[in-house]
Amino acid sequence: MSAAGVKPLRLGFVGGGPGAGIAHVHRRAARLDGRFAIVAGAFSRRADANRQMGEELGVAAERVYADFGAMARAEACRPDGIECAAIVTPNSTHAAASLAFIREGIDVICDKPMAMSLDEALAVEQAAARHGVLFALTHNYSAYPMVFEARHQVQSGAIGKVRVVTVEYAHGTRNRLIEAEGDAKMAWRVDPAIAGPSTVLGDIGSHAHHLIRRITGLEVESLSAELSTMVPGRRADDNAFVSLRFAGAARGQLWASMVAAGNGHGLRIRVFGETGSLHWDQERPDLLSVQADNAPYRVMRRGETYLCDAARRASRTKAGNPEGFFGAFGNLYADAAEVIAARREGRTPDPLAASFATARDGVIAMKFIEAAVASSRHGGAWTDARVAG
Repeated sequence: MSAAGVKPLRLGFVGGGPGAGIAHVHRRAARLDGRFAIVAGAFSRRADANRQMGEELGVAAERVYADFGAMARAEACRPDGIECAAIVTPNSTHAAASLAFIREGIDVICDKPMAMSLDEALAVEQAAARHGVLFALTHNYSAYPMVFEARHQVQSGAIGKVRVVTVEYAHGTRNRLIEAEGDAKMAWRVDPAIAGPSTVLGDIGSHAHHLIRRITGLEVESLSAELSTMVPGRRADDNAFVSLRFAGAARGQLWASMVAAGNGHGLRIRVFGETGSLHWDQERPDLLSVQADNAPYRVMRRGETYLCDAARRASRTKAGNPEGFFGAFGNLYADAAEVIAARREGRTPDPLAASFATARDGVIAMKFIEAAVASSRHGGAWTDARVAG
């Protein structure tokens, strides 16, 4: 993923002030391959925190803005203005911030979920298409090398036609009412006005949903969901069981939970086909187990020459050297940079620069969340999860 001699793209950040959660990962990922230089930002609503973050990142004072609207307008007028904006704010501002930059012809890399509703997500998708800009969504787990390999195994027919998929993203980090203990980062995540219609699906279930789609290529046609609040006093859901019906005969199950006490990260997926299965665990990301009927099990390892082109391209170190979360996040930013640079230079991008989710993926995720919420409200009734058109 190296880009020696490539001029970095000018990047601005919206959100990610001092103490912010995932923003430091985005910043490291953006810089990992030298494809971006952070030159502007609207980091915090608090003027002191905004100024502090700008100083820490070496951003010129005149390019630290009070809000994303002012930033989009001012940067669009500068000859050295930003070429891309990274949106790392709470969920309720994702769509509005994205639209502010899209309308100025500035590419966008946005944290998930894409929006607060399907209608908002469609508005962002349509605007990006109309203005001809990139919209990338950071479903970072899709960028692990062995996820690329799992996708290749399915596409090559190694396990036969997919029949059953089970995925879980279940951790225990919110197994108690931590939002009542002064955890500011948690407080907004359990406020439906800021987090969206489902906390557990928007925060982690959307990752699990996207991982299914990325590896199998299957789309959810309908679902039956039960969303629950397990921690007394919590204002939002923190556990979800979702049964899935895919196009064709395949079936699936998704479990997303913030209250799986004792679990670490808790993201894992199993894909069962007619002749074998694939098993991947994000806590052991360099390994992919391929288990066939009446044959020895195989464990494929990241960094080996026998992997597909996409999996090899997504690796930064030799086999045996651990590689993980920051590398996968870096892949998203590097691939987005390749597509942005190619368009600006009038060339065809590397066809393997495909780790990031698009606006369409964000729209499909919002439809999934809204369908699950509706299903749960109606006692788990099977609900259409397809996006019209």
